[in-house]
Amino acid sequence: MELLPSLLSALKAADPGTLDQEFNMVRSQAVTLKRELGVRTEAGALKQNIKKNRYKDILPYDRSRVVLSLPTSDSDSDYINASFIRGAAGDRQHIACQGPLSCTLTDFWRMIWQFDVKVIVMACREIEMGKRKCERYWAAAHQSASFGPFTVSSQGETQPNEDMVIRTMSVTFQQDTRSLTQYQFLSWPDHDVPYETSGVLDLLDRARTSQGADTSPLLVHCSAGCGRTGVICALNYIHDLLVTKQIKKDFSILEIVLELRRQRPSAVQTKDQYQFIFTAAVSMLERFLQASNHQLYSNLPEPEKPKTRSTAARVSSANRLSQQVDMNDTYAVVNKSKPPQLPPSDPAYSMVANPRSSSGARTLPPSHHYDNDTAGASAAPIYSTVKPRANQHSLPLSATPIYDIAEPANHRPREGPEYTLVSADHLTAADDDYEDLSSSVSEVTGFCSPGGIGFNCRVQKPRGPRDPPAEWSRLER
Repeated sequence: MELLPSLLSALKAADPGTLDQEFNMVRSQAVTLKRELGVRTEAGALKQNIKKNRYKDILPYDRSRVVLSLPTSDSDSDYINASFIRGAAGDRQHIACQGPLSCTLTDFWRMIWQFDVKVIVMACREIEMGKRKCERYWAAAHQSASFGPFTVSSQGETQPNEDMVIRTMSVTFQQDTRSLTQYQFLSWPDHDVPYETSGVLDLLDRARTSQGADTSPLLVHCSAGCGRTGVICALNYIHDLLVTKQIKKDFSILEIVLELRRQRPSAVQTKDQYQFIFTAAVSMLERFLQASNHQLYSNLPEPEKPKTRSTAARVSSANRLSQQVDMNDTYAVVNKSKPPQLPPSDPAYSMVANPRSSSGARTLPPSHHYDNDTAGASAAPIYSTVKPRANQHSLPLSATPIYDIAEPANHRPREGPEYTLVSADHLTAADDDYEDLSSSVSEVTGFCSPGGIGFNCRVQKPRGPRDPPAEWSRLER
């Protein structure tokens, strides 16, 4: 666990130029590996098997190829273009396979049945760039299809996001039925990489969850079974090293890819795919560390509860609460004298004439003051009592208070918003009055129109011949 932060830093600091050089070394060692290890591809090169290879230059190594032994007919062969890939938990943790051809569909299901495959990861589409990259080996949703002696029935399809399709299916052979799940990743172009790592990592998390404790191989395939398939096998291998705590100081993605290429030709085909492993490994390590820290903190003992406060403290708190409740019921609106007229060239003019900033928040004129400020003591404050709406709820003390600028209760209702919300983030619990925003430029057209700023907008002369209510009268002080 102590190695992971330093390993994460090293992966983040990897230079793209250095990674290009490493991948060039991977490619140059391909011929050396074949010569030093004596690996051969004789089975795939046999005349009767040539037609079973989607690409003539991608043939499985004889020593790691999947050998079919399940008999289904007299013409069965033991060959399929697939290779076993070792994992942290075993030598046959993965099967890396090409996308099946029309002539290898039965062999594909023979392999699945023989090794009791429970989960399939498909990293390609059926058709890419106008070319068929994989034959459909499953049935349409809620239908059945036959592939030789195998009957495959669809139990349903889901698409949790635009990158992934999940198919659950059952396969029947000789009156025996098994279930399996296929995860198809849709957003991985051939010879390229996905635009982000989260989609691939989420898919692998789902696949591992479906696999559970089952020890059967995870079947991974794309079109050729080497580029995208190699990346997935490498990422799954790194994940297994993390969860089994087998990460060592000499951890090297270069060595992991070289080991993959000893088992499957051209595993991880391009520089971009090689760099994608580093990027995805960084995301994987970050997820792992976050999960570990969360588990660590969740196991810590709960902090001691604070001691009971004294009676005097509780009374003081209750008094403050009572005062704040009273403030919500009735509060003072203070009208202040207008500041001097500002010329249009003054920067403060734009703040008043355009009360909303580019982010949509209201901007406050810099000339306002509180009525308890000595600078504004000469102004004669005028107070009016305002009652809040009946359905207004008191806010908790910890919440940011928002005060409504309401019209009188007996005022005729009108269409549109009944009040405008103004934030009071700049106030403290000790403030006894709130800043009244009024226009400093009387010529601004529509400043007191609906949606404008200012308490003065709501104390306009009432429409019609009616006299204003008595509570609107000003109380001289």
